[in-house]
Amino acid sequence: MIRRHFLSGLGLAGAGASGRLRADDACGCALMPQAAATRPAGADAFDRVGTKVRITGVKAFGVSLTPDSDRPYVFVKIETNQGVVGWGEGTLEGKAAAVMACADDFKEFLIGADPMQVEHHWQSMYVHSFYRAGPVIGSAISGIDQALWDIRGKILGMPVYKLLGGPVDPRGVRGYYHIRGNTPEELRKVGETAKNQGITCFKSGIPGYYEWIETNQKIQRAVKWMQSLRENIGPDIDIGVDFHAKTSPSVASILIKEIEPLNLLFVEEPCPPENVKSMARIARRSTTPIATGERLVAAYSCRELIELGVIDILQCDINHVGGITALWKAGAVAEASGISMAPHACEGPIGGLATVHVDAATPNFLVQEICSGVVPEMKEKVWHEWLGFPAMRMVNGRFPLPEKPGLGFELTEAALKKYPFGGTRPMARVFHDDGSVAEW
Repeated sequence: MIRRHFLSGLGLAGAGASGRLRADDACGCALMPQAAATRPAGADAFDRVGTKVRITGVKAFGVSLTPDSDRPYVFVKIETNQGVVGWGEGTLEGKAAAVMACADDFKEFLIGADPMQVEHHWQSMYVHSFYRAGPVIGSAISGIDQALWDIRGKILGMPVYKLLGGPVDPRGVRGYYHIRGNTPEELRKVGETAKNQGITCFKSGIPGYYEWIETNQKIQRAVKWMQSLRENIGPDIDIGVDFHAKTSPSVASILIKEIEPLNLLFVEEPCPPENVKSMARIARRSTTPIATGERLVAAYSCRELIELGVIDILQCDINHVGGITALWKAGAVAEASGISMAPHACEGPIGGLATVHVDAATPNFLVQEICSGVVPEMKEKVWHEWLGFPAMRMVNGRFPLPEKPGLGFELTEAALKKYPFGGTRPMARVFHDDGSVAEW
């Protein structure tokens, strides 16, 4: 298909319907029912400036690499009347079926519409859902949004990062792996491998779970672990440590003070991210950069953290925050306040690759996560099988920039059938010794 064929001519006229206020509705909260239409409400407004490409199908797939996985992938496929297909990801740990159902609900917003109107579709899904998006709606929008950008890039014949104005760095996107090792010998091996492969950064966590006021024994155990990381991996490798919201403001403040000499790249989620004022209290007591954001939805949810100067690094997840559109906006708001971006990515390959596109066009980008070790794991072999290349594997410490249009890959439904959806599984549930619920 020649690209100019997509862009020539006007969009097809449609019989879009829009809601009307009831005459007897004083509060403005009841709308007249919308008549069934072949196109979404509001779609005809773009006929004069749009294309002839129309969305004909929206499919959500659950994909379980293992039958008991607590994070089966949720992939979204958008089909068009011109044969151009877009893929996105809305994987949400512990709530896969809910996201799939939500993506299916959004068909009414999309089928019959021009896929090029990405921002319009994002606004309609978010605003017209009325109740502000939480992780389920946010993840469904994320998968759809990524697929729309994939289509947009393919129609225009450009990688998405070039549509966003990138690349900022032609060498690619700096990344980090997770540390796989517990003993000093294993950690030293990680450090040696990093030097050989040009890797410049890793991330680890802290052991155990923490009460709001914790014993000195537990605190010292965590401190010694972080000291061991620095001692054995070496002074030249950047290290981030994820507290995973397991610590209270008081415990986190003690830990961060103890480890300041380690010169960590950041401490992540020192307390639950919704507790902004407590996060601010920790930040005031620390010279170590504070990072958070993986559980936030939409750029609006980042505003308070940014405006209050609570964080140094924002870590939104493209599969939850609202896709490429929302991650891009969050990065722009952060840049204006001198805050860096280090997006979270612990799900499947589509979201990871989509994030690399945003990273490549983000001037305040710092480093990109992938929840893998220096040695490829089973899931990455499957990703290679699906996509035909080693997705989300670094070369000399960086994720290569895709050159193909859109998100830079092709995927078939047939490739996914080998790993059928095993159903939603709850994430880990952890408890303190007295039976009370523990943060993790």
